[in-house]
Amino acid sequence: MSPGMIKVTIICVYLGMLLFLGLFSSRLFKGTSKDYMLASHSIGPFLLLMSLFGTTMTGFALVGSTGEAFSEGVGVYAMLASSSGIIHSLCFFVLGVKLWSWGKKYGYTTQVGFFRDRLESNNIGLVLFPILVALVVPYLLVGVVSAGKAIEGATRGDFPGLTENGGIPPWLTELVICVVVLIYVFFGGMRGTAWANTFQTIVFMILGIVAFYLIATNLAEKSVAEGRAHETRNGERVVRTEPPSGLFDSLHIVSQEIPRARRVRAEVTLSDQIESVEAPAQFRTREKMDPWLFFTYMLIPFSVGMFPHLFQHWLTAKSGRAFKLPVVVHPVFILIVWIPCVLIGVWATSGLINIPPPIAAEPNKVLGFMVKSLSGDVLGGFLLAGILAAIMSSLDSQFLCIGTMFTTDIVVHYAGKDRFSDRQIVLISRCFIVAVVAITYVLSLTDVAQARVFQLGIWCFSGFSSLFPLALLAVYWPRLTKWGAYAGVVTAFVTWCVLFAQSDFAKIENWSVDIPWGDEVIRTMPVATMFIASAVATIVVSLMTKPPTEATLQKFFPGRA
Repeated sequence: MSPGMIKVTIICVYLGMLLFLGLFSSRLFKGTSKDYMLASHSIGPFLLLMSLFGTTMTGFALVGSTGEAFSEGVGVYAMLASSSGIIHSLCFFVLGVKLWSWGKKYGYTTQVGFFRDRLESNNIGLVLFPILVALVVPYLLVGVVSAGKAIEGATRGDFPGLTENGGIPPWLTELVICVVVLIYVFFGGMRGTAWANTFQTIVFMILGIVAFYLIATNLAEKSVAEGRAHETRNGERVVRTEPPSGLFDSLHIVSQEIPRARRVRAEVTLSDQIESVEAPAQFRTREKMDPWLFFTYMLIPFSVGMFPHLFQHWLTAKSGRAFKLPVVVHPVFILIVWIPCVLIGVWATSGLINIPPPIAAEPNKVLGFMVKSLSGDVLGGFLLAGILAAIMSSLDSQFLCIGTMFTTDIVVHYAGKDRFSDRQIVLISRCFIVAVVAITYVLSLTDVAQARVFQLGIWCFSGFSSLFPLALLAVYWPRLTKWGAYAGVVTAFVTWCVLFAQSDFAKIENWSVDIPWGDEVIRTMPVATMFIASAVATIVVSLMTKPPTEATLQKFFPGRA
């Protein structure tokens, strides 16, 4: 069997197991819309942890972070991942537990249902629903495109004649994962999604650690064999000759290459291999990192507070105590996934591996190429299955969430709850999910989806972050009014559109909002402008308009009304 067919066979077996799991979970389906959308509030701590983490780990975290580290340097970890773990857990604790209790008490299924009640506004859904969908679609594209690029990079040259570069074409991978995810979401609903997320999270974490170990040790052995590694003996730096003795020793050896990234690829002498060489100008090292850009990057992880699919997962919890495990363990899981991905991207810039120009021109393919180059055919197949697992574990939740929102917030709300049976509600939700999957797949084939995955993801998350003040104020500020909410949502969306257009729709990489300050220019991430503008609009307009009624205050803030 050819190397390419070995990988394809392993991936097909994995996808078959996933379909079996989703279809098996459908046997527990109780036939009600509540069970299809929220698994009847039956998810315990472990499943909640794995489904929340699997949902937040997308192609952005794996394929995107590796590609971005390849392009911009190791500082990528500090700018996003370092704060994500803590802020995500903070949102689970501050928002998740409170919204879960209200959701269970008052029967909410979606964010719009909650805001409609809390803001005393029947039509807030007409504004919020299209904006949330418009932000989720790029998020879906990040996952779908990541899968196509990763598999293409990992199978490059395995199928000569199939495509120009001999790899599996992205459109085929994207089609397959869309169909697989669609099938188990269609039949399994939220329970099937939670089970599949748990299975896939376990798969990609185990295989991710294996991939990291293999890549690190293989590169370290190569570094020693080529005389590139050095060590200090009797106060002098000399070339190391002993082979690496384990993972941590390998990390030490390979990390010596990071300061020399790109430099050694062009011209290498023995002295260069021993002496440190300054990092390239575009690399984000600690010394070169813009403090304002770094600080404003920390606003992006607040996006989890407004992810509609995460809101839906919060509502599936069996009890408030089920949140304890995700709050504590989630930051550790973030670290376990992000550090290897970023390091692999940075190692790819060193002279230890030759990245072909077509791969270097498309950083989204770097992770797949590294897996292909530094692992065997069988293990490479398993590692590719792990990459797909991470990507699909978020796609399923997003597809299900959009279907739930359309059914609950638009169809049932405006047509009347008594007009449809539970069976019809589930059918409507499933039909809309099919439509969303089809639209996402078609969009993934257009030029809109060809931006760098990391850049596209940043813009998507920035939009959700700009709506975070609304979520926080709705939960903790009784004075929030519907007009304040409308002002905040519209302001967030308008500023997002304007800034996104100024960035040429993510085509201008690392685009920032620059503010003149004396003789200096302060660089900020666009999310800062959106976040502040949305918060100010929400608060100011709320204070200028009539406060919520006593009934609403008694319902949500009984102790402070």
